[in-house]
Amino acid sequence: MAPGVEEIDAGSVARSFRLDPRIPAAIPGFDAPFFQAGLAGYSDAAMRVVARRHGCPFCVTEALLDRTLLAGGRGFDKADLGDIAENVPGGEEDHPLAGQIMGSDPDEMAAAALKMIEQGLRPARDYRELSDSGDEESTPLSAECQVAARTFACIDVNLACPVRKIRNKARGGHWLREPAGAMEILRAVRLAVPRSIPTTVKLRRGSDDSPEAERNFLRIFDAAYELGYSWATVHGRTVEQAYVGPSRWTFLRDLVRRYPDRLIFGSGDVWSVNDIFRMLAYTGVHAVSVARGCIGNPWVFRQARRMLAGEPPAPPSLAEQRQVMDEHAALCAAIYGPRHAGRLMRKFGIRFAVHHPSAEDLRRRVIAVRDLDDWRTMLDEFFEASEGPTPARQACAVAAV
Repeated sequence: MAPGVEEIDAGSVARSFRLDPRIPAAIPGFDAPFFQAGLAGYSDAAMRVVARRHGCPFCVTEALLDRTLLAGGRGFDKADLGDIAENVPGGEEDHPLAGQIMGSDPDEMAAAALKMIEQGLRPARDYRELSDSGDEESTPLSAECQVAARTFACIDVNLACPVRKIRNKARGGHWLREPAGAMEILRAVRLAVPRSIPTTVKLRRGSDDSPEAERNFLRIFDAAYELGYSWATVHGRTVEQAYVGPSRWTFLRDLVRRYPDRLIFGSGDVWSVNDIFRMLAYTGVHAVSVARGCIGNPWVFRQARRMLAGEPPAPPSLAEQRQVMDEHAALCAAIYGPRHAGRLMRKFGIRFAVHHPSAEDLRRRVIAVRDLDDWRTMLDEFFEASEGPTPARQACAVAAV
């Protein structure tokens, strides 16, 4: 919902845009007004690394559950951390990275956030004890923090997820109906995390369209900044809407006008590079979260970089499409093994296919992919075969050995 947005010249916006210096001051390397959102089931290390190689300055993990992180650290595997530098080609490229956390208990959220920053420098039982004590004097609020050499650049608290099974367990978007509980979580996490590490929050504009929902949103939104959160990323849909219907950019515009001194990021209905700059111009947000619009489309970040430099965005050539699809599959194979990687790539391939001249034929062929060898055969069928070993072939060869 953005009346008149189609009249905005995205190229002119990009050429004149200046990034707010508070963003790179908070997170060095975050040098452009866009980033890759955390996407459940998608934004793993492979997708993030491919995005970064095309100009994405900052990425967010999918939401990690506090209790999973505290239960022996298995949640780190979901974020592809731990030994990523050894088992993922280009793993060291995946910085700066925000760790997004979600849960229902303030003490557990605080202990899990602390563990994310410390990367398990303490024994696992220490974090569980911190979350179970219930005594503020011995909780992470007063614990001596240890920042790991390789850690998250910031902690992002998810108070936005609209998935029903998440809401029903008092997580994510559920908290937009209970502002007092949301504020307790925000306070606990901010006090647990070292001051040198920024904290941020992901919100939707309300649980629904009622006046009460908007009042609840504003209570949480105000509290986040008062507690020291660096910014809020606000999605223009409600929790009730989930992913259906338009994102209300007018809400984002009014929010920015109401709070001109706060860093506010925008999210929702960003499907192309022009949408990035139109959202910046229409709403006044300081950066744009690119979510479903970058699945199978890492070129959106390259195009945005080109537009910032005053150059026209260019669609990916067939050779570039093949290279990225090969590259993404190789990264998946390094993380999950070649057998699982082939099946996993199907959901990405469906989105990659829209760029191909024979999009529907390619989409049907992607759905039929059985393994990584079949993925390679599919690429040979739809793209001109390249000479020599490709990343995916090399990954298969290494796995076979």
